[in-house]
Amino acid sequence: MLFPALADPPPGIALRVGERAMTYTQLRHAASAVAEQVRGSERVAVWAVPSIHTVVGVVGALIAGVPVIPLNPKSGERELAHILDDSEPGVVLTTPGEASAPGRPRLDVDLSAIGTMLPAEQDPQRPAMIVYTSGTTGPPKGAILPRRALATNLDALAAAWEWTHDDVVVHALPLFHVHGLVIGMLGPLRRGGRAHHLGRFSPEGVATAFEDDAATMLFAVPTMHRRLADAAQADRRIARALSRARLLVSGSAALPASEHERIERLTGQRVVERYGMTETLMNTAVHAGGDRRPGAVGPPLDGVELKLKAEDGDAGGIGEILVRGPNLFLGYLNRPDATAEALDADGWFHTGDLATLDPDGYVRIVGRRATDLIKSGGFKIGAGEIENALLEHPAVAEVAVTGEPDEDLGERIVAWIVVRDGRPRPQRSDLQDHVARLLTPHKRPRVVHFVDALPRNALGKVQKRKLVV
Repeated sequence: MLFPALADPPPGIALRVGERAMTYTQLRHAASAVAEQVRGSERVAVWAVPSIHTVVGVVGALIAGVPVIPLNPKSGERELAHILDDSEPGVVLTTPGEASAPGRPRLDVDLSAIGTMLPAEQDPQRPAMIVYTSGTTGPPKGAILPRRALATNLDALAAAWEWTHDDVVVHALPLFHVHGLVIGMLGPLRRGGRAHHLGRFSPEGVATAFEDDAATMLFAVPTMHRRLADAAQADRRIARALSRARLLVSGSAALPASEHERIERLTGQRVVERYGMTETLMNTAVHAGGDRRPGAVGPPLDGVELKLKAEDGDAGGIGEILVRGPNLFLGYLNRPDATAEALDADGWFHTGDLATLDPDGYVRIVGRRATDLIKSGGFKIGAGEIENALLEHPAVAEVAVTGEPDEDLGERIVAWIVVRDGRPRPQRSDLQDHVARLLTPHKRPRVVHFVDALPRNALGKVQKRKLVV
């Protein structure tokens, strides 16, 4: 079963979102009622606002064996229309009083409803979710995740992180994507533990969860960790609360080494990083008892095969990450062409992410093949390596590195810098010398732009294609 605890509900709270909480018995009743309402549907969508109704709707559809399409409530009209036309959900599960997808039938999730029984467990190969990619290279594609991907991946993470029913996971991640929804909400429920979504992120809210709700694990993205470190530096109460964590986890983008060190200095905690994608869920993770080294996302999880494909055949250099295993998606909805391009004949998924491997098998992500592999002066350079170096400069708060055409070099390295509050703008030559000293001279940025903010999507990932002068 995806959720064994629903068959024999343990006592206590299953999930909390904002101020609302629900026990495992209440979750079983309400989710089984949703299952009875949607059973037989080909697909359903969920208007994925941060509410307890969203989670109950997702769990109800999953136990009914009906694929769930999480909808980003902040999607623009064109993107939302594309997703709905592509996936054709029979109904949109909603939170009472919230807006929903226009022109589509809606069904408000009733938390007080009591279903009669749990449906029988479904085929592990059956689709569980259709999660749409961010659409950075075209219209969003619907990645079809089977039930076995959810089950095996959550169990592999449990083994890596020593995750049990005693853990309370706190986060404030979006519920329309796999990080927040699958790992952050369904993960605790599969373990029989507690999922605590803050509703809205704040350092004070995180601290209160560790103090009052006995939270043990925090899932967050680097922007959140930086805000937590800022708050902990100004308020010892927040630092003390974070020091209680069993595990602080960062994902969706690289956490700079400087932030790793600052968080450890303030809280005594070393952050654990992991690496995943919509199509694969989590591929790697630093283990709870493993070496938590900045810039590394750990070894492959149990059951996940991973290798690097280098364009020039150099096994020791930068290569594209290829993965294979039970965590993989089934393909893209209505896009056999895109599926064939991403999955080769041997079952390897070509991630488009570039990495290097440490001697002990730890993976280090250096960027995306499409935007982060810069070919300059005959060298292949990963943008992520330069970004991490620049983030160690005391005046740099945020940075993105891109390449642009250069008649002499092929491409020149360009840095887009957000200056840290209270710091004077550094000289360009100072930044260039800083990179040349930490890395090598050919990796220094030839051009530096100072910007007020970097363009980001809903998950906090920088949208480099929008960086233009």
